[in-house]
Amino acid sequence: MSELPKPSYIGKVRDVYDLGNSLILSSTDRISAFDVVFRQIVPGKGKVLNKISAEWFSYFKDIPNHIIETDVSKFPSPFKDHPDLKDRSVLVKKCKRIDFECVVRGYLSGSGWKEYKQDGTLAFKKLPPGLKESQKLAEPSFTPAIKNDTGHDENISEERMKNEIGSELFSILKEKSISLYTRAAELVAGAGILLCDTKFEFGIWEDKVILIDEILTPDSSRYWAESVYVIGTTPPSMDKQILRNYLEKSGWNKVPPPPDLPESLIVELQAAYKEIQDRLLKCLSQEST
Repeated sequence: MSELPKPSYIGKVRDVYDLGNSLILSSTDRISAFDVVFRQIVPGKGKVLNKISAEWFSYFKDIPNHIIETDVSKFPSPFKDHPDLKDRSVLVKKCKRIDFECVVRGYLSGSGWKEYKQDGTLAFKKLPPGLKESQKLAEPSFTPAIKNDTGHDENISEERMKNEIGSELFSILKEKSISLYTRAAELVAGAGILLCDTKFEFGIWEDKVILIDEILTPDSSRYWAESVYVIGTTPPSMDKQILRNYLEKSGWNKVPPPPDLPESLIVELQAAYKEIQDRLLKCLSQEST
């Protein structure tokens, strides 16, 4: 077995190997929150994210995406069949990333709820008064964010995004994002799961807009079990929000160094990631049969 080269780039939770015209993205077991990586890992997390994302990409086969190969046995050497990459890596097209996060919210929660409480707005647009935490929105809302090289990603208005990338590209990204969210939310609702919100990322490849990064994973989405959903509360999450909720109550100021995470929290995260994987994959497999 050849030694695995050092990653070309080490992200918060993924290692990237640059092969020239393509990339290998390897989902590690690292976990981050508020753009800070923690010292502890969540064993098996990377494989869960990789599997869920690959299945969603396959389900949305009508939307062009960056996937070239998900089977490590078909990767080029020296990456082929490498145990450190197995079940947690994909070979993808190397494209120009569009540096905006295309967030779609179906429910008023998280930073969206904080904004509404303070200003009565969501993504700087006025909402009706009297809405409650976790309430379903009248229609899915596009609430973009800009990816900053330093510091936290920043929620921005549609107008700012449109001014920076042009109205034509903006319209394409918004339409694709809302369509993807709506289709996914309708699918998982049949399995008793609510898709509160999620983010998509896009790139340009051969002058075409394609879907990149990961999609609809418990790291990029907020999932709730319908059975415990109550308006006016913060429903228990089946995703990384478990970590964020813990940190919000911990008193940590959200800047490095991060606090150590208790083993009980690691176990809780493992169980949540495993449960949402099992439920989503069952839902997707039933849809494809």
